[in-house]
Amino acid sequence: MPRYKYEKFLEDLNSGKYANGGYPKYFITSDGEALSYDSAKKNQNRIVEAIKESSSDGWMVIGCEINWEDTELYCCDTNVKIESAYGDDK
Repeated sequence: MPRYKYEKFLEDLNSGKYANGGYPKYFITSDGEALSYDSAKKNQNRIVEAIKESSSDGWMVIGCEINWEDTELYCCDTNVKIESAYGDDK
């Protein structure tokens, strides 16, 4: 699997909170945690440095995904629930 580069992170971040079709995006860190779009935006400089240095400080993002149905996905930084595209929040 190719390494997620900081340029791709910035591209994913700058393309907005939602993917085409209005699907909510989130980021995955190297330790398997979910990071909300808002948290990634707020901490983008820290994340870029972590990616450049292959840091293991918890801020190295390795990908951007869509939360399709997980209604219990929370941001590891803010503990705020990450919106899902099709999950039933009831």
